[in-house]
Amino acid sequence: MKLLELANKYVKKSDWKTLALLKVCLFSLGVIIGIILPKKFRFLIVPFCMILFVITYVPLMIKFFNIYKEDRN
Repeated sequence: MKLLELANKYVKKSDWKTLALLKVCLFSLGVIIGIILPKKFRFLIVPFCMILFVITYVPLMIKFFNIYKEDRN
């Protein structure tokens, strides 16, 4: 679990710009992987990634709006 502890420390010491760069980097990696995937696997991978996006995006936005509501009060 040392890697997870290190990741937590990295995030705590980062600001929004660093996290934005990390997201752009990971997005770019995903695009590159998507381009090099054989076409016969894309029909399986694309729906899986769309579902995974929704499953991860919804909790992130719930957390964001909860923080927003706390900040307004």
